[in-house]
Order: sequence, then C-alpha cells, then structure tokens
Amino acid sequence: VNPGGTIPSFITTLTGITTEMLIDAPKFEEIAPKFLEITQDCIFVAHNVNFDYSILKSELEFAGYSFQRNKLCTVRLTRKLMPGHKSYSLGNICNRLGILNSDRHRAMGDAKATLELIRQLQKIESYENEIANFLNLRSQEGTIPSHLDTKEFQQLPTLPGIYFFYNAQRKLIYVGKAKNIKKRVLSHFYTKTKYKATMLREIAHVSYQLSGSELLAFLMEDAEIKNNFPKYNVASKSRIKGFALTSYIDRKGITHLGVQDLGKSVQPIRVFFSALDARIFLENCMQEFELCAKYCHLIDAKNDCQNSIYKHCLGICKNQESVENYNQRVENAIQKMQDELPTGLIKLTGRNAQEDAFIKINKGKYCGYGFIEKDAEFEMNMIDDYLIPQKDNLNIQQILRNKLAEMNTLIQI
Repeated sequence: VNPGGTIPSFITTLTGITTEMLIDAPKFEEIAPKFLEITQDCIFVAHNVNFDYSILKSELEFAGYSFQRNKLCTVRLTRKLMPGHKSYSLGNICNRLGILNSDRHRAMGDAKATLELIRQLQKIESYENEIANFLNLRSQEGTIPSHLDTKEFQQLPTLPGIYFFYNAQRKLIYVGKAKNIKKRVLSHFYTKTKYKATMLREIAHVSYQLSGSELLAFLMEDAEIKNNFPKYNVASKSRIKGFALTSYIDRKGITHLGVQDLGKSVQPIRVFFSALDARIFLENCMQEFELCAKYCHLIDAKNDCQNSIYKHCLGICKNQESVENYNQRVENAIQKMQDELPTGLIKLTGRNAQEDAFIKINKGKYCGYGFIEKDAEFEMNMIDDYLIPQKDNLNIQQILRNKLAEMNTLIQI
C-alpha cells in the first residue's frame, strides 16, 4: 500500500521496504472497499490485536468507512494456553515452537506465522473453551492489552481513585483519575487514536489508590503527575496561565498595586485565572478604598487620575494627600484581601465506611489532604496529624475555587 509519503529509514531497516517499492502500489482508500468485503463476518486476528485493529479502524474511518469486527489476540491466547514462556513476542514464540518465518516484520510473513501459531494452539485440549471465552462479547480478554496480566485488571475496584500504568520495567508511564477505576481503565483499551494505541503496547502492569471521591482523585492525580512526569500524561504537563495582584513601594515611599503575570510575581496578594477578572477586582478595590488609578496602574503612569474615568482618588497623584494617609488605605485594602481568603477544611467521603476525607486550605492556599476516623472532631491539633502535605498550584487553585463556589462555608478549624 502506498502511504502517500516517504518511508523512514528505520522502517526500511526493520522491514526492507523502501519508498521506491511503493510508488505504483494502490493507496489505502482504493483497497478499503475490498478489505471490508473480504473481512465481512470474519474475526480479526493479530498478535497484539488492539494495535493493528486501532490503526486499520482509524484509516478506514479516515477513508469514510465504519469498521467493527470481533477481535482475537494471539498474544493473550498463547499466554493462556501455553503459560510459562519468558516472552510471547511473535518472533520468540515462533522460534520455540519451530514455526518458520522467513519474512519477519512483513505483512505476509507475520500473517503466515500467526496462522501457523493458531494451528498449533488448536491442538491443545482447552482451545475451544478459551476461544469461546475470548470471543464472548462480555469477555474482556480480547480488549485488555496483551502484556497486561488479566488478574491485575480484574482486581481493580469500581470505586473513585487514581490508577497507574507501568511498562515491563515497572516504569510509570501514565496516571489517571476516575469515579469508577475499573470502568475508566477499561475505556482506555477501546482507544481509537494511534497515540493511545502506542501507550497500550507498553502497558504491562496496573495499580491503583482509592480516594473516596472524584474531587480528591483529581488532587491525587495532579500530585502524582507533577512528581513523576509520566510520558503519556501530555495534556497535564501544560500549565494554566495565571495573573497576580501584587504591591511594591516606589522611591517616594508610595505603595503601588498592580496586575502582572503570575510567573513574574514573588508574593502575590491574590491570584486570578484571567487578566480581566484581575482588573475588575482591582477596580472594585480602588473604588472601595479611594485609591489612585495611577498607582494602581490602571492609567498611564505619566498622567494623574483627575482627567481619567476613575474619580476615587483623594489627590495623592497631585500631592494633595500625604503618603502616610494613602499608604494606610492601601494597607487596609491588602489586609481585607487577605482576610477574605478562605481558611478551613472541605469534608469529603472517605475510602470506606469507617473514615472521612478532608482537604485543608489556609488563606486560599491548598495545604494537602488526609483521611480521618468517621465522625472525629475536626480540630487543628488532630487534623495536622492526619494531613498528607501537598504543593499548591494553579490547577489545584482552579478546581478548589470552583468547589468552594458550590459551598456556603468551609469547616472552620
């Protein structure tokens, strides 16, 4: 098949196929109707079937066709019928069984080798029962990645928490969160994208941690991703842009307020997720405390604010007010901003019937989470003994701010 582009050198090294060999070959969309015809009412068989199936399904959909076939994975079937081998790659298992494949990594050579493997598996007494199980629509044998032990998947709970995918070397490659861990993990195995199909080829182990709630699962997932940087958590590595309300004192001793990128701020007074929200907040603050638009950086610094749309200034920009009086109002404004920051606990469902979970917030900053005995008193000296400290960040700030907006009050500690 002509892929419509050049063949990478490493593919040529692996398969022997060159770009020149495919110049006169048909494009995939030309042979797609014939492919659909000859596979109608057939079982799609491959060694690590999900990888091949997802690629063909994706190409067929790109060509304008839908594709749905029963699948059979010969890696999983061989592992089930012939346990004990160190490797179940097509090359290694064929060598051990004496199956000749003189054209490895080529479509016809690998297909013939897989066919011969099936013929040898058919000689095993339990073959028919296992085939029936694999092709049962309710069975998950054909869906689970070939390198993942079915027992590891079956032990996953149907509760909220986070889950971990590892490769064969036990290196963490992905972290996810879920309201139902088992259901969410299974959904990965029905993936349609080539990117996810590549990840599935690496999954050899899976584990989990319970959270008790979807909110806490989000916080636990965020911490694990930022601590371990798994290679397939691409979307979570992007950072949310933030804006900070800050203050500084100039050479005249006047205290300024202003908005800047959070990344440039050392000690932000308040954090916002949009520049507009930050500006509106500052405008309201300026009005309430009769501050100067010039020293709040809402107008050009070369001008005074008397001719601007802002009419709250008492004259600091025209030397009509003492610096001390003006700075006191700025300090009062900053103090109010800090006093308004939430402090307390968000109480959540625990991981079991004997416990509760909590999230601690101190002056708007996320401190961490913990689990405590059911109906225990939420007191500061007790809470800190159960607290699992965590780092604050904008992802957390955003999700907790939305949660706090749903609640009337925090549990005060």
